Amino acid sequence: MVCEFMLIPRRDGAEIDSPLDLLPLPNGPWNGKIAYLDRDGVLNVGSENYINSPDELVILPDTAKSVAALRESGFRVCVVTNQSPIGRGLWSHDNLHEIHNKLRESLLSENTNAHLDLILYSPYAPWEGAWARKPNPGMLEAARQIISASEKNVEIKLKFDNDWDEKSDESNSIMVGDREVDMMAAFNFGVKGIRCDPEVGISDVISEILGD
Repeated sequence: MVCEFMLIPRRDGAEIDSPLDLLPLPNGPWNGKIAYLDRDGVLNVGSENYINSPDELVILPDTAKSVAALRESGFRVCVVTNQSPIGRGLWSHDNLHEIHNKLRESLLSENTNAHLDLILYSPYAPWEGAWARKPNPGMLEAARQIISASEKNVEIKLKFDNDWDEKSDESNSIMVGDREVDMMAAFNFGVKGIRCDPEVGISDVISEILGD
């Protein structure tokens, strides 16, 4: 059991510290870069009333092309998303998993390289003070450790905050979000934050990321 008192992230479709099967990157071995992506307003159209079912999920234009471009440029891609409806009692983890299945299927149907390596989420309500909930960096901390351990094929042993004393170089990684809490999470983690237009999503900033 890892740090349950800190209210750590949850992982879509698996236990947080279970092995992660990583697909090979399209153009060679991984060099340590991770693209940490918010979900709503980055990959799909957001809503003030939440995305409550797979039917409500609308992928933003050129999202699949942009995710594929990240992986083709050597990035592992991890979604890090606040999902407080679970903590508010509006719906379940299973419902969120169905939404994420639709997200994955929709991206891959447009581009076979638009694979999401990992999806982490914070199910906690804002008043719970969870380390997992952005602007705190818990999801990004977990993502780095899960992906790095899985690349090395070693056991995932998660640590958070001051207990994590072997932090990685994030100078080539990025965090993309459409809100200030995303940029604060990036700052708190020590990774470059890039803010996109929520009406456009990640395609708004993909040229900036890739240096085109």
